[in-house]
Amino acid sequence: MTSSPVDPTTSGAWQALSELAEGFAPDLRAWFAEDEGRADRYTFQAADLTVDLSKNLVTEEVLGHLLEIARTVDVAGRYRAMISGEHINVTEDRAVLHTALRRPSGDDLTPAAPLTVDGQDVDHDVHEVLDRIATFASAVRDGSWTGVTGKRVETVVNIGIGGSDLGPVMVYEALKPYVQAGLTARFVSNIDPSDIYEKTADLDPETTLFIVASKTFGTLETLTNARLAREWLWKGLSQAGAIEDTDESRRDAVSKHFVAVSTALDKVEAFGIDPTNAFGFWDWVGGRYSVDSAIGTSVAIAIGPDGFADFLAGFHAVDEHMRTAPLEANVPVLMGLLNVWYSNFLGAQSHAVLPYAQYLHRFPAYLQQLTMESNGKSVRWDGTPVVTDTGEVFWGEPGTNGQHAFYQLIHQGTRLIPADFIATANPAHPLQDGDTDVHALFLANFFAQTKALAFGKTADEVRAEGTAEAVVPARTFSGNRPTTSILAPRLTPSVVGQLIALYEHITFVEGTVWGIDSFDQWGVELGKQLALQIAPAVQGDADALASQDPSTKSLIAKYLELRE
Repeated sequence: MTSSPVDPTTSGAWQALSELAEGFAPDLRAWFAEDEGRADRYTFQAADLTVDLSKNLVTEEVLGHLLEIARTVDVAGRYRAMISGEHINVTEDRAVLHTALRRPSGDDLTPAAPLTVDGQDVDHDVHEVLDRIATFASAVRDGSWTGVTGKRVETVVNIGIGGSDLGPVMVYEALKPYVQAGLTARFVSNIDPSDIYEKTADLDPETTLFIVASKTFGTLETLTNARLAREWLWKGLSQAGAIEDTDESRRDAVSKHFVAVSTALDKVEAFGIDPTNAFGFWDWVGGRYSVDSAIGTSVAIAIGPDGFADFLAGFHAVDEHMRTAPLEANVPVLMGLLNVWYSNFLGAQSHAVLPYAQYLHRFPAYLQQLTMESNGKSVRWDGTPVVTDTGEVFWGEPGTNGQHAFYQLIHQGTRLIPADFIATANPAHPLQDGDTDVHALFLANFFAQTKALAFGKTADEVRAEGTAEAVVPARTFSGNRPTTSILAPRLTPSVVGQLIALYEHITFVEGTVWGIDSFDQWGVELGKQLALQIAPAVQGDADALASQDPSTKSLIAKYLELRE
């Protein structure tokens, strides 16, 4: 499975799609009029998610060729290789086992065989950490874990960056209705000092718990912010008379107000955190795939161990759908293949994700890392150049906000922008505006937008409204703008897990077709390395400044001139 990837562009199916794309003239109005069963045939169920693909620019012929490509590159076989622990992350020689983070234990395990990879009893180790997290989360929630002055924790501050931040903050925001009363969480990621200042300015150090999330306990941004948080804690406790100005007192404060998500126990201890309060994960968990690992400790505290277990069960339900559903009815496979169709054959370069659920307002940002860090590659997993365009620019905002911002471009612009619309049938907070069910009004927009994008409005329809003919062209809509609609009963922990797993596997399918390693991220490293080299110049080192390229040197010189 780690040999050279199959080149899909040499297949008959790829050539057939290329020929179809040249003269492709989608007509969703006609397709629906001529095919009464289209909506039913293209609507699928994955766990609690109802997924309607019928408004996509796809015919049976196109879909048949796309599925043949999936068979050619062996999507199903590569998925089996991934979940069994083969080292499909070849550039780092690692297994890729985020799916193992949510496998049930004991008799509930499906498939029943325990998972052992590279001599590690994966199931045992995963559930050992989950049990420790559950115990710790319960202690914080019931008040038996206290700060140095004996007060219970009221605010959890997660310090991380990338996957150690985007996942937890997105899930916390999505599941706010499930957060225990009297507990809140905040998230610090940016090395801009404004971030940690704003997140701690109004907090009481006696009731604040910090979670430092860094696998190696060496991430520059995370450790810088952790040190700033430690100084803030010491200063606040000292001013309140809660601790003495001694090393022992300070260390005791850190041990009561800091825990770590890391496997570098020596560094954790050197920082002052009790290693018994460090929760680990493994090198087969990529950062952007880690929210269901110990990285989600802040979420487990906020929504409780039972809620976190439900969250993991949602992931697993979609994992099982991906593993067992035939390609023709496999939702992540179909959505991934549609993205390939749009990207490689119809010229789409970006993809909108539009949650009609305010609690999912951070979901598009989360998907930006998941998809673009995974599939933003120009070489295949064997080191050879890619043979197709890869990756999509993911972006979006919650509806109806986006309707009053960028939907104009999606409706009437010249660019093809596939869009995923996500909604729930039941709101967390049902409210009435007089006799109007506000959530029903909200969802009317969800249904209307996908209808408008699909079917548009003709000049005759505009004239029938009595509009002056002179303005008809600007008031017409071409339609045939592709959308996928995803509808869930309500936004539960399980459903949030299902949505994340769905897009994880969509990303996997695309990466498999493109023949790339979706699980490394070397492109992230160069800027980090150069930042360390440039830092002395920014701090006034003349020799370091002189060694920079002319543009960088000029910018730094201007910065030094402006810095007060």
